[in-house]
Amino acid sequence: MALIHTASPAERLLRPRSVAVIGERWTEATPERQILANLLAGGFAGPILPVAPGGGVVCGLTAFPAIGALPEPPDLAVVSLPEASVGTALSDLASRGAGVAVLLGPSHASSPPLRVLGPDSAGVISPALGLNASLLPRLPARGSLALVCQDRGCAAAVLDHAEASGIGFSHVVTLGRNDDLGFTAVLDWLSRDAATAAVLLEVSRLKDRRGFLSAARAVARRRSVVALRTAPDPCPDPEAEVSIDPGLVFAAALRRAGVVDVGGLEELFEAATILAQTRRMQGERVLIAAATPALGVLACRAARAAGALPVFREANADAQPASEPCQASGTGSAGENSADRLAAALTPPVPEDAAIAVLTGLGEEEAAVDALVRAHASAARLPIIAAVPGGPAAERILARLGAAGIPAFATIGSAARAAGILVREFQTRAAARELPPRTVLGVAPDRETVRRIVARARRAGRDTLTEDEAEALLNAYGIPTAPARVATDAESAAEAAAALGFPIVLKIRSPDLPHKTLVGGVVRDLDTASAVRAAAEAMAARVARLAPSARREGFLVQRQIARAGQQELFLRLARDPLFGPAIGFGQGGTTAGIAADVAADLPPLNRALALALVARTRVSAVLAGFRDQPAADREAIYETLVRLAQLAVDFPDVLEADVNPLLAGPGGVLALDAWIKIRIAPEPGAGTTHLAIAPYPEQLVQRVTLRDGQVVTLRPIRPEDADAHAAFFARLTPEDVRLRFFAPIRSLTPEQIARMTQIDYDREMAIIATTEDGSAGAEGGAIPETLGVVRIIRTGDEGEFAVVVRSDVKGRGLGTVLMRAGLAWARAVGLRRVVGEVLAENAPMLAFVRSLGFTVERSAEDPELLLASIALAADAPAPE
Repeated sequence: MALIHTASPAERLLRPRSVAVIGERWTEATPERQILANLLAGGFAGPILPVAPGGGVVCGLTAFPAIGALPEPPDLAVVSLPEASVGTALSDLASRGAGVAVLLGPSHASSPPLRVLGPDSAGVISPALGLNASLLPRLPARGSLALVCQDRGCAAAVLDHAEASGIGFSHVVTLGRNDDLGFTAVLDWLSRDAATAAVLLEVSRLKDRRGFLSAARAVARRRSVVALRTAPDPCPDPEAEVSIDPGLVFAAALRRAGVVDVGGLEELFEAATILAQTRRMQGERVLIAAATPALGVLACRAARAAGALPVFREANADAQPASEPCQASGTGSAGENSADRLAAALTPPVPEDAAIAVLTGLGEEEAAVDALVRAHASAARLPIIAAVPGGPAAERILARLGAAGIPAFATIGSAARAAGILVREFQTRAAARELPPRTVLGVAPDRETVRRIVARARRAGRDTLTEDEAEALLNAYGIPTAPARVATDAESAAEAAAALGFPIVLKIRSPDLPHKTLVGGVVRDLDTASAVRAAAEAMAARVARLAPSARREGFLVQRQIARAGQQELFLRLARDPLFGPAIGFGQGGTTAGIAADVAADLPPLNRALALALVARTRVSAVLAGFRDQPAADREAIYETLVRLAQLAVDFPDVLEADVNPLLAGPGGVLALDAWIKIRIAPEPGAGTTHLAIAPYPEQLVQRVTLRDGQVVTLRPIRPEDADAHAAFFARLTPEDVRLRFFAPIRSLTPEQIARMTQIDYDREMAIIATTEDGSAGAEGGAIPETLGVVRIIRTGDEGEFAVVVRSDVKGRGLGTVLMRAGLAWARAVGLRRVVGEVLAENAPMLAFVRSLGFTVERSAEDPELLLASIALAADAPAPE
């Protein structure tokens, strides 16, 4: 697709044609002089333009006295100035037509007139250009690994490790405080950079969480991406029974984007080493080939701990899973030639998905290294990872293996963790290929009830709901709760108990006591009205003594639910510092905080995501049934998670929610206790901007009538449309397929179907026409059919369109209504122009786009293609 646009800020940052260095102090030790020296040492071929007060000569180059005196507008300007001078310098650069500025120090400017990297950036590096516009002293080797950091110390450490390991880079970007030009723009650009095969990220702050995940997902579709979280850990919420670890949320967010997270700087080093080579795993089985049996056992244990499935192989022996006891297994015994054993174990074909070879630095190391290098050369697709524990002798072997392109580590643990990174990357890719079933969990909440409850709490000056209010809110979202009544005093509590039926649980009603049991605010097993009356009187006195400042608004009288055969779970909605609303799930009850069985994900959720969330907990094994514990209704659990996530989508002002316990048994789920915190002042016009992941755009669903009277639903595509989309493609004629995809394609692979149905609604839109009635949760009856689709992919403020209608329903006006819907979306999100490629022979499509107001011109790159384009005015209606 040849979209016509000027170079983006990221393009001018990472592929500049000229660089200006602007400073006031040009002594030997200043940042501006260091940047200039690094540019000259790197061999950057474009103009290097220093700006110094009074001009003169700096580092052998003629300096210009002012930005306005520059002979040409620089693509990249590196600025090292006091804060009082930064704003003026940026205005002068914008006036001169500069592309992007890098702010080295803490100085910044509010509302800069051009795009800015920093402040506190260490600069950028692009080895292929000889560009070292950074404070990092040496230009790294050229390679296919990109590094994007916020902290210059992390960047320096990774580059130092890379230099020692012979690892090269395509680009290095230090974002600093990430105030303006940040992760979104840089990752967007890297997603289209042919020189980058893998990306390392260090993340401490996000100003645009949704843009970050959207861009990270775009990169991860075709490249390996690994990220390290360096954001400070927040203080635990004292009101939460169970806290959601920010690391869990970080991992969950990255998992949704197809990115692998690591836990520390050492793991980031290991990721750099393993991703510098381009071989990837196609499974989880790792062959262990060790110089001695004991080293093989240690490698087996380390690989298993890293998440791999280790397999031992002896020479001329069958492979066997490396499960304990494995001390008798290995690649041989003392006295045998280790080089021969390694060569035999690694001789193709190797059925495993990767291999860890453990060598020693003593004995026949040269022959063993030769065998490993030969095996690496002959096994073109097999990732081979070496571990050489030891001292000086081991260091020599590590250097030789690195020079041969074999990822080599000084410890067995490091090699195993590197294999684990490849395993997790494979799992992430496999999860992205997995196609969910067509079942959509429909949620039709009573939003008006929620608004009334929240408004009533605000009028009372409360930022927390009472338990009965919280349970009413859950009921509005279809989450069942135990029958309960509110009582104002002990006598009315006894009356409410008699009406509900015994046994009864009595609770203090207070918005200030999220943990009522700490002050004796919960009494169970009350079998008579008199027992309820006495318990209420005693509870009122006890709470007044232990929590005198807490507001007391009577009692909540709740029917006691039998817990035999039920599993206690918890649900939590919380706010993560980086990614906003997050959903936690795990083992519940009063010991939930001690059990620490917590998994997390981000809203919105669908059934497949809810299932995966539950599966990441220890309690999930019990939910399937255990000994005398019956299996719980897991579908009801998944649905409850989807409903809680929808609450987070719909109401930005609901900040936190705890449901503990949520009883789960064969008959479904029941929330027995709930606590909800709201924002006391509503956030105006929040929409869904509080979410890190764009939710399903339900507002785009519409019903239309075609020329022949058939009524169809137009709606954004969903992951659950995978089967229907494959069936839709199968009903296109070969000629329609060729005209749409410019090549004959017999069928779509699972990866292609996943790519077409699991879309990022911020980055693209696919609107389908379907025979369904628009209801999300309907099951049974005829399976809805997909009749056509229009797709628009955003690139900046322009979009690329594609439209196809099923061959047997053409001529009814469906293509027109689809295109109008697509253009309406493009206009609503601010696209300036929409363009599409059409084969020159496709006369019907050319006539169709012209009828919609597109102009058509021949492609400068391919004479067989025509470019159809339409300019979009923000206030213009869709073309008729």
